[in-house]
Amino acid sequence: MLRMLGYSLVVILITVFMAGSLWCEEKPKLLVLGFDGMDPRIAEEMMKDGRLPNFQRLSERGSFSRLETSIPPQSPVAWSNFITGKNPGGHGIYDFIAREPDTYLPFLSTTVTEDAGKTIKVGKWIIPLSKAGVVLLRRGRAFWEILEEHDIPTVTLRLPSNFPPLGKKAKGISGMGTPDILGTYGTFSFYTTKPYVVTEETGGKIFIVDNFDNKVATRIVGPPNSFLEGSPDAEIPLTVYVDPDYPAAKIEVMDTELILSVEEWSDWVTLKFDLMPFVSAQGIVRFYLKSVRPDFELYMSPIQIDPRAPALPISTPAGYSAEMAEAIGPFYTQGIAEETWGLNEGRLNEKEYLQQSEFVFEQTKKMLNYELDRFEWGLLYCYFSTIDPLQHMFWRLRDPEHPMYDEELVEIYGGTIEHYYARLDSVLGHTMERVGNDATVIVLSDHGFTTFRKNFHLNTWLYWNGYLALRDDFREESDEFFENVDWSETKAYALGINALYINQVGREGEGVVAPGPEKEHLLDEIREKLMAFVDPETGDQVIAEVYKAGDWYSGECANEAPDMIVGYNEAYRGSWETALGKVTRTLLTDNAKKWSGDHCMAIHVIPGVLFTSKKVSHAEPALYDLAPTILGEFGIDKDADMDGTDLFQRGMASR
Repeated sequence: MLRMLGYSLVVILITVFMAGSLWCEEKPKLLVLGFDGMDPRIAEEMMKDGRLPNFQRLSERGSFSRLETSIPPQSPVAWSNFITGKNPGGHGIYDFIAREPDTYLPFLSTTVTEDAGKTIKVGKWIIPLSKAGVVLLRRGRAFWEILEEHDIPTVTLRLPSNFPPLGKKAKGISGMGTPDILGTYGTFSFYTTKPYVVTEETGGKIFIVDNFDNKVATRIVGPPNSFLEGSPDAEIPLTVYVDPDYPAAKIEVMDTELILSVEEWSDWVTLKFDLMPFVSAQGIVRFYLKSVRPDFELYMSPIQIDPRAPALPISTPAGYSAEMAEAIGPFYTQGIAEETWGLNEGRLNEKEYLQQSEFVFEQTKKMLNYELDRFEWGLLYCYFSTIDPLQHMFWRLRDPEHPMYDEELVEIYGGTIEHYYARLDSVLGHTMERVGNDATVIVLSDHGFTTFRKNFHLNTWLYWNGYLALRDDFREESDEFFENVDWSETKAYALGINALYINQVGREGEGVVAPGPEKEHLLDEIREKLMAFVDPETGDQVIAEVYKAGDWYSGECANEAPDMIVGYNEAYRGSWETALGKVTRTLLTDNAKKWSGDHCMAIHVIPGVLFTSKKVSHAEPALYDLAPTILGEFGIDKDADMDGTDLFQRGMASR
């Protein structure tokens, strides 16, 4: 009897153990780290030199390969490929900028604000009867929406191309595409007594102030107040008292007083813009006191949506951003949080930019660690932005042929890019230690990087070659938004960094080119001429590839695509002027901005990276393969309309 009882107990223990093992097998852990802009050539060189030991360890455990990016390789397009498992023809994002065919006018491609509907006027207040909202324009199901249906816990931190964030059960904080409180991609403010000639400058506003008896009285400009007729900007008084003896100042704004020394960043300051009784918009900012003598200079960051009381949806569930702020403190919510335009416009120097960039880097580490502390199973994704804007701004210091190369700055900052690659290696090592060997780990970048020495003005090329006409030829140029373009004589035009459109009958408001053979002949002609164009100064081919939409895009949104995507060669990129529909007098111009590195080139010029803890069974992985791979980790079949394939499948057929 005792023997039988003992035997039964052993059977029970074995059964419980096996059940526990099966339960563990059914609870997979997948960690995905998105390191925006990580370049395979830099990674390979640093691994070879032993400077990325954790990346090397991960590659030896599993795989390392170059990762095919999106066409075009712009971040909102690329991360949409990642999210949906589709090419742009399936998700509908082709550029930062899209256009209304009827009017040729641009709009941001990722989001649109819904009509607020009818309004009523009560005294001076204009009250909307239905609340306006921001709508995400990306089509296709996100991989975490599919995971939700199977009750897989999912967390996505700062994922680009996800504003407003999607999800019901999943926890997420939106990333690139999230605006500041003004509704822009980031507008800084700069207060100074210097007698600048105030002009519209990219990414910021200049306020010329007076310093009377060491007191500066000015204002902070907030969001438009749509509750008032004419939607005037909401404002908050800002007063600064300059210390007469020491390099310091006291800042007073609302109920906050803070003292800053020169060359010091403040902590977060809360701003509350009253729009009408009981209605306000809350934001947070950081100040940087640049100088008090001989000239007063105060920098204010873009006004972030306050994660503790968000004026727009920035997380799922809605209270998750406040939960995160409670855990790690207030944080940057603007999608591109690094102050690239402050550096580009000369309001911050390299040292000041790196100080602010470090705030963003450390913030992201805190977010990741907060979720690692409770990561038991499911998917945890975290996005690190730092090296993408860093390479945009500091590539000039690794390219002696760049117009903005500066030997003195190279002595100080020449190794900054590699320094942050090593910092990411440390993040990876720490994270792998935290999740253990039972978790699958994937590290990827959406694209690589290269130098950006010259601007190519595509609309100017179209004008010079007879494809775009001007109403006033004597001017030989057009301002933004095609202000001087004669559409009745225009066959093609460019808008956005890489997009080229045919002025098509029945689609564009004043189309002149018939769809079908006429259009196809024109596309082939323009493509051939663009591919043949060489820089007259260097003899280098400017355009590496021109992608015809019909050859590369498929899916329900393919009819919305630009007709061609221009893939630039290394050192060349579509100009900022082209992006907004401008025709300039010069075809090629030196890039005189600190924004000196880029990735809006042909896809073979700037591939991304893919590191995995498992062997990848495909020789040429692509960004849209990641969504099916993530689903496959949890035993879930991909959607039938996904273009990608599970990279971890055994015996997988080739594409």
